[in-house]
Amino acid sequence: MVFRVAVIGAGPSGLTSIKACLDEGLEPTCFESSDDMGGLWKFKEVSEPNRASIYRSLTINIWKEMMCYSDFPIPADYPNYMHHSKILKYFRMYAEHFKLLEHIRFQTSVKKVTQRPDFSRTGQWEVVTENKDGLEERHIFEAVICCSGHFNYPNLPLKDFPGIETFEGHYFHSWDYKGPEDMHGKRVVVIGIGNSGGDIAVEGSRVAEQVYLSTRSGAWVIRQVSDNGEPVDRFNSRFVHVLFKVLPMSFLNWLGEKKLNAMYDHAMYGLKPKHRLFSQIPVINDDLPFKILSGSVLIKPNIREIRGSTVVFDDGSAVENVDTIVFATGYNYDFPYLPNNAMYKSGHRVGLYKHVFPPNLEHPTLAIVGFIHSDGAIMPQAEMQARFVARVFAGHKKLPANQAMIKAVEKDTKQIEKSYVVSKLTPLQVDFVEYMDDLAKDIGVRPSLLWLLFTDFPLFKRVFWGPVTAYQYRLMGPGKWIGARKAIFTQLDRMYQPCVEVAQINPSSLYILLYEIKYK
Repeated sequence: MVFRVAVIGAGPSGLTSIKACLDEGLEPTCFESSDDMGGLWKFKEVSEPNRASIYRSLTINIWKEMMCYSDFPIPADYPNYMHHSKILKYFRMYAEHFKLLEHIRFQTSVKKVTQRPDFSRTGQWEVVTENKDGLEERHIFEAVICCSGHFNYPNLPLKDFPGIETFEGHYFHSWDYKGPEDMHGKRVVVIGIGNSGGDIAVEGSRVAEQVYLSTRSGAWVIRQVSDNGEPVDRFNSRFVHVLFKVLPMSFLNWLGEKKLNAMYDHAMYGLKPKHRLFSQIPVINDDLPFKILSGSVLIKPNIREIRGSTVVFDDGSAVENVDTIVFATGYNYDFPYLPNNAMYKSGHRVGLYKHVFPPNLEHPTLAIVGFIHSDGAIMPQAEMQARFVARVFAGHKKLPANQAMIKAVEKDTKQIEKSYVVSKLTPLQVDFVEYMDDLAKDIGVRPSLLWLLFTDFPLFKRVFWGPVTAYQYRLMGPGKWIGARKAIFTQLDRMYQPCVEVAQINPSSLYILLYEIKYK
């Protein structure tokens, strides 16, 4: 019997879900509402309703070796931190190499996903889609993977800003921001000091008369360029992870905060937050401290009220003649096409077993992939989730009983609330290495350090002391890739290559050619 799987969304999570299904002999059909793949990373000049949106200058803040899929390294000549256009090219290469595009139906929106009347017996779902001409179709699938992301619905909390209706200028959410063109010579207030708020404040300050960055709680700000000029996440190793397990968190917070304050005193810059360093994902921005030091960006507390073109802050200070307010106030999440009874609530969040499966369904034939928040990139985490899901759908992995899964979800919720600062907008956070290892153990692909220590010591050194790149999860077990060992040994070569002059031959083309010859 053919096991048909509906994949909703052709972004980074959807692409790897298609591949994982194919690897397990399943038959995926992906429905993508737009005319192209890439999801969040497909830039458009005009934001489209209910779709993720990015700005023109966006560059990812994750090192390329830590963000790529586990069996398809990013070309060596690609920069260590890539512009969104490069990321989209990489996704396109990935999709073409593994022949994923033929499984995607573009310009087809999913309107509704419901359990079939015989769900108790079959676990099947009915998926209603609508194409660009408005034609509806009904499909029957044995399983569904939702990969529609969580940056689709901007959170615009106007009720929290008294007097906003009197504002005489222009206000909008960062979801609508494309570039600083309309900020020339203006006085701009950016609300929110997440990564988007920091980026917009820095970019706007280059053309605006003055930018004010309003923050309710402050933030720890780290640099992408770390020791010896290397990418900061290059130091995210298993050795460091072990230290986090054996040393007191209070000591690690003190040590990390001391190192950050040695670069720039967060209290002096007006950035010092109320929370400790490792209880919330920090802001990654190399330019913001200089912009504060040069006066281009002024840090302000939360807004108390707005009176016409005047913005009054909690400390009593006021800024007059404000032209623009940018709300970098995060996103709400929703799965409007799913039935309400398919979702299990736990605390602030949608409760999912292993952050993937609703624990309350009679059959584990619905999965959410990519709905995760951690100190690592979404791509390898979504890939690991997809591999786990495909193993379950294919019958190679059996999930616990519903009550056991619900108990595990509640335990996760308590642990998250204990370890991290969570809220309605950021209800979920996990440790990248711990989460990847947990799923890898269930799949059977977690690297055995003891085995490597005695059988391949050069590889052990790179796995234990080197960065925890996704290649490690292709060394053994289901989905083992013959090129994984070499990818680990050459990952630092790919870090250095774009930083130095290379031969006239196009390294990207040569890299892809060699990849095809050796590993296809």
